Amino acid sequence: MTTPSPETPHPAVRYGTPDAPRIAVRGEARLEVDPEIARIGITVASRGKDRRAALDDLTRRNATALDLIKTYGDAVERLETGAFSITPELKEHGRGERIHAHHGRVHITAELTDFTALGELTTRLADLDLTRVDGPWWALRPESPAYRKARQQAVKEAVQRAREYADALGTTLAALVELADIGAEDAQPYPPAPGARMRSMAYGAAAPEDTAAALDLEPQRQRVYAAVNARFTMAPPQL
Repeated sequence: MTTPSPETPHPAVRYGTPDAPRIAVRGEARLEVDPEIARIGITVASRGKDRRAALDDLTRRNATALDLIKTYGDAVERLETGAFSITPELKEHGRGERIHAHHGRVHITAELTDFTALGELTTRLADLDLTRVDGPWWALRPESPAYRKARQQAVKEAVQRAREYADALGTTLAALVELADIGAEDAQPYPPAPGARMRSMAYGAAAPEDTAAALDLEPQRQRVYAAVNARFTMAPPQL
């Protein structure tokens, strides 16, 4: 028989030993918290007989939308311009590639932290010419304390569950052997809220006195989930 050298690693005993039995448990936490941010998507459009006219109208309407959003100051945490396009529309009948009109579009994303301002802003944006508003999508920030709270609760539940098993055997926990984080995440980071889509494709701007009343938007509660696997050793029970 070959005697293993001191350097030979000994395989870990996954299920413990009679002198140090192990308990494997899972701890979970589910929280519902208020959202911290709301995101809306704005699509500004234009249509002209020639490319330059469509581009000029799109530039003007885009500037109007951006200027309006910026008037809300610190309530808007982030403002980004996304895709931009100018697309020719060909005539359905006739020979050759004859262009009937040009369509322009630019997409804007705004992220707000003031939900009172959100309802007013979405209404005012929807009042603009050829402007479509989608959203809001409610979310938590990636560094939100809600995630930390969920992870901590999951660990506490794992410890509590292990203690209950040890109590059932008339013994106590001795040491933590392993703690594995198997995920803590928002189930739906940016879920579309049913019925929250707003759209305006008006061809005439509304007069100031005809401005629609601000929308009353109810923030959508966010679900946060965390789970851990934990292994403990315990004092040998007297069975």
